[in-house]
Amino acid sequence: MEENNQQNNHSERGQLSYFKGVVFILVLFIIGILVWLPYRSGDAVQTIIEREGDSAEVIVMENPFDTISLEAQAAHVWDINSKETLYDLNAESQLPLASLTKLMTVLVAAEILEPSQTIVVELDSLKEEGDNGLFSNESWKLKDLLDFTLIVSSNDGANVLASAAGSKLIGGGAYDKTEEAFIQKMNEIALEINLTQTYFVNETGLDPTIETSGSYGSARDVNRLLKHILEINPVILSATIYETLNFQSQSGYYHLATNTNNIIGDIPGLIASKTGFTDLAGGNISIAFDAGLNRPIIITVLGSSVEGRFVDIQKLVAATLSYLKMK
Repeated sequence: MEENNQQNNHSERGQLSYFKGVVFILVLFIIGILVWLPYRSGDAVQTIIEREGDSAEVIVMENPFDTISLEAQAAHVWDINSKETLYDLNAESQLPLASLTKLMTVLVAAEILEPSQTIVVELDSLKEEGDNGLFSNESWKLKDLLDFTLIVSSNDGANVLASAAGSKLIGGGAYDKTEEAFIQKMNEIALEINLTQTYFVNETGLDPTIETSGSYGSARDVNRLLKHILEINPVILSATIYETLNFQSQSGYYHLATNTNNIIGDIPGLIASKTGFTDLAGGNISIAFDAGLNRPIIITVLGSSVEGRFVDIQKLVAATLSYLKMK
């Protein structure tokens, strides 16, 4: 009898050990699934397993972009190094660009005109909305005028650049003809660099009518454009990281340029920035910043409001930094 009891006890212990083993394997299997699934789905979710003794606790960290609420109609966050979209809100939607147009304006002007060239402000170029203090017949170094135009988002400056570059394209001519040639070149470059949703009506981005914008494009296209400039001619964006800059034209006039991006000091590692606003476009902004260890990120927000664009971009910068820490 005693022997039978011992055998039974051994059998029960064996069954219990077997049962524990099966449970342990199942637990490991479930943990493995929890670890594997987030990465399989491509979501920016990190699973952390904390072990204490024989127990294991699984903590799933949510994608920081998932909780974001933006005023903008569209936004796109692009990781240049990994060629990865970190966030996408209607990123392919074609919307008015407003003064983000001037990113293409300065790119094309810098391509056509000589770096050492002196640009003269013609009277016809001072007729656009928005007076930033340029004077008729005032002479500027090309680089200074490019910088000034971007920092203060000068419509006059954009017109001067378009007239000078357009005149070189067609060998002179009336202001409207040179401007037309320049805009055609802007649209050609847009096609060349695969800006599939983008086209330009003018060089400023101003709304020519209450129903028509001066340019159209998508948040993804603006990011592509900014990336292209950073790759081939980053120096034309170098001044856009400063809150203010002083300029002296070759004619001896002094100009204080205050950046239209009023949160420059709040963006870590800023590489470039440009704002835009019209009645049709609402508030737009595009920035590039270094998220750390040479990790350039480009973010564009379209269709927000004057102040909302800055709030939106700060939310996206914060979410980007949190996301990259999780990876």
